[in-house]
Amino acid sequence: MPRKFNFGAGPATMPESVLKEVQEELLDWNGLGLSVMEISHRSAEFIEIAQQAEMDFRDLLSVTDDYAVLFTHGGATMQNAMVPLNLASPEGNADYVNSGHWAKRSIKEAERYTNVHIAASSEEKEFKYFPSQDSWNFSENSSYVHYTPNETIGGLCLRSIENSEIPIVADYSSGILSEPIDVSKFSLIYGGAQKNIGPSGLGFVILKKDLLGEAQSITPNLLNYTLIHEGESMSNTPPTFAWYVAGKVFKWLKSLGGVEAISIINNRKAKKLYEYIDSSNFYSNNINLENRSIMNIPFLLGNEDLNDKFLEESKEAGLLALKGHRSVGGMRASIYNGLPEEGVDALVEFMDIFVKKYN
Repeated sequence: MPRKFNFGAGPATMPESVLKEVQEELLDWNGLGLSVMEISHRSAEFIEIAQQAEMDFRDLLSVTDDYAVLFTHGGATMQNAMVPLNLASPEGNADYVNSGHWAKRSIKEAERYTNVHIAASSEEKEFKYFPSQDSWNFSENSSYVHYTPNETIGGLCLRSIENSEIPIVADYSSGILSEPIDVSKFSLIYGGAQKNIGPSGLGFVILKKDLLGEAQSITPNLLNYTLIHEGESMSNTPPTFAWYVAGKVFKWLKSLGGVEAISIINNRKAKKLYEYIDSSNFYSNNINLENRSIMNIPFLLGNEDLNDKFLEESKEAGLLALKGHRSVGGMRASIYNGLPEEGVDALVEFMDIFVKKYN
């Protein structure tokens, strides 16, 4: 049975070659006679998997030795608590850029552990644009500024960032490994794996080592960056299978030519879809042009009464999970690294057939 194209926001499409490798090794990994899911995370075999995955991740992003790389439980949502617990104080301040649904989630959680100041917001325009960095207004003695470079639900992004007078923290769940970034401009980058890295349940953190050792006293040990780093991300049993698959995805990406190579493909995929939407008098995308995401592309139909029909017929055509988030409506195509370009071509072809049929 041919594989269908998954446009879901996450868990997302995995590279088919990686899935086949995992399938081949599932019952007998590396001649051990056991699945990788069955071996101890303390074993020499798994430690080798973990170390190689970190090395490849560092290589793909050119992460220098003054940064720690952590693999964690809980995805990005857990980091909404871990960031303020480790970088801020109850009496201090932290700045947040309000750019949409996930930024608001980060803000709400951070308010439990520190005083949150909104450095900039686009909520007054219903998050149709991303506040430019030069509009960010920092509070006095702020511990950091947090922003969400790619808003998965709204489909908007801030694709470049400049050095800041205060530490920059970024939720890169939807954008990691999709195009080159200069890690040195950030003090901390975090995200969930289930979009561009691997299965759900795994999180990643890249942080400057000089930020370690500042956790609030109430921080649970399993949420303390310093202890996670000292324990090599194995303070307790980690999500070993997700970590193993992530390592394979890193290898796959390196085989394509790395982040620079996949960025060319990603921009080409996004261009095809946006150009078709913009040329249509039926489909529309209302995000500010310079803030359009190349990973998550929402679009509206000219007749909302056709939404259910669009979803029904697209599913029959092998195009899955195109329903937009309830807060935005319409449709959304998430076109992460693992989605082949043929998937975008198939979507555009279907959209064209659909509009000729019903409009």
